Amino acid sequence: MDLALLRTFVTVHRAGSFTRAAALLGLSQPAVTSQIRTLERQLGRPLFLRQARGVTPTSIGDELAHKAAPHLDALVEIAETGLDDESAVRTLHLAGPPEFTAERALPSLAELSGDDGQGYALRASFGNAEEVLEGLAAGHHDLAISTARPRGALLTATPLCDEEHVLIAGPQWDGRIDTGKLRRKGASALENLPVVEVHESLPLVSRYWASVFDSRPAASGTVIVPDLRAVLACASAGAGLAVLPRYLCATALERGDVVALHEPAVPPLRTYVLVVRTGTLAMPHVARAHEWLLRAATEWC
Repeated sequence: MDLALLRTFVTVHRAGSFTRAAALLGLSQPAVTSQIRTLERQLGRPLFLRQARGVTPTSIGDELAHKAAPHLDALVEIAETGLDDESAVRTLHLAGPPEFTAERALPSLAELSGDDGQGYALRASFGNAEEVLEGLAAGHHDLAISTARPRGALLTATPLCDEEHVLIAGPQWDGRIDTGKLRRKGASALENLPVVEVHESLPLVSRYWASVFDSRPAASGTVIVPDLRAVLACASAGAGLAVLPRYLCATALERGDVVALHEPAVPPLRTYVLVVRTGTLAMPHVARAHEWLLRAATEWC
């Protein structure tokens, strides 16, 4: 079986589209289509179901990708690093949410790029769960940190850590919110208060309200900024209440820059997972970074 055909097949499987695969491979779409048809004729079975937008792998296609992808990745690793150059610098490509990756993962992995790093280089990309998993599947990243578990057998997820969410506000709001009423009546004590969030849909506030108060927030976002660190800065300045992971606001709580408005018996949690393409843990630099992060995460929880 032609390895070039397999490489094209795996790229289409990961990209979910002949068009995206062609762009990744530097080929024309007709060339990619022709190669997939050739491989399907050789196997005597269809590998993809053509749809209006992209393609969906058949069960045979999924099975072939599961078997072939790790070996193709290993061959690419050999081609990039060489067989004899032990001093070759290996580059680890990491993707994840900007705040968690910057505050947790990167400081831990930075040690790998130092004198004891055995020649590792580090490159990071930020994005939401969908973006980082799509990039990982397409081969743009080696490791991804996500709050969503991937589907299918192409990607493998390992639980990394849980983060606790805290309802906070600037200290100027402490005397204006009746904490006793909040304990007795729940979310109704917070109606119509200004909210600082990362998106108009209020993802963190809505998750907190559903978990703690069994309700939906009545307020709309007053300040919307697409970074949790900016949310913390705005909340500290008195812009309104916010829901943040405890790791991100712990120092601000200790300094009194913000106050916790509510301490539920069971705080809401969100789980992060560490994701790789299935089989790539056979690559030493990916396996070492994977193990390094899992070990570091025991100190984060």
